[in-house]
Amino acid sequence: MNTLYMVATPIGNLDDLTLRALETLKTVDIIACEDTRHTQNLLTRFEIKKRLIACHAHNEEASAAGIVGLLAAGNDIAFVSDAGTPGISDPGARVVNAVRAAGFKIVPIPGVSAVATLVSVTGFVGKTFTFEGFLSPRKGRRKKRLQELLDRDEAFILYESPFRILKLLEEIAELAPQRRLLVGREMTKSFEEFLDGTASVIVASLSNRPAIKGEFAICISPSGASTGDEEGEED
Repeated sequence: MNTLYMVATPIGNLDDLTLRALETLKTVDIIACEDTRHTQNLLTRFEIKKRLIACHAHNEEASAAGIVGLLAAGNDIAFVSDAGTPGISDPGARVVNAVRAAGFKIVPIPGVSAVATLVSVTGFVGKTFTFEGFLSPRKGRRKKRLQELLDRDEAFILYESPFRILKLLEEIAELAPQRRLLVGREMTKSFEEFLDGTASVIVASLSNRPAIKGEFAICISPSGASTGDEEGEED
């Protein structure tokens, strides 16, 4: 039976690609990907030549049907998102559902995930945490959901773009001024950085920069976690 492989890819440093993921990408017939140009850069790095098909958030339903057809035609297929593990704040869920409903085998090829990468260096996430991903860009919905997450009194993880990171941090500072945060920027890349402190301390640090670049992952502590150095830390 032909197989769909859900393959985790690096979130920045291409050397984080696992040996199993590398072998899978080399041996499948087709690679379905969120952005063909982005995936081609990864394949070029490892000298892999494969047929690529696009499967992103705007065409995932139609692409899922196409992937089922390709499996039925005798192809093994790898599915990758631009970075990290497919289906975690990335396309993949509809494809998995369609392929499973059609009776084909699905095999996960685990590896890098931005949420797991950040949690591993926080020091304040306990047995449970909530992964929320990207909040709504609408201020009212965003603040309402933030308050709901804060009321749970457990650690939670958010993703944010460089264009909205200050707004998000300012809202956290307003709603929970004493909460400790660890903010990861450009994780695993050359300019990897972690900012540790309250939201207001981190806002002050980022606001002093000529430009804010890179993708952000933010872990907000439970209310009882220590904020550590009141001036914040940069590594």
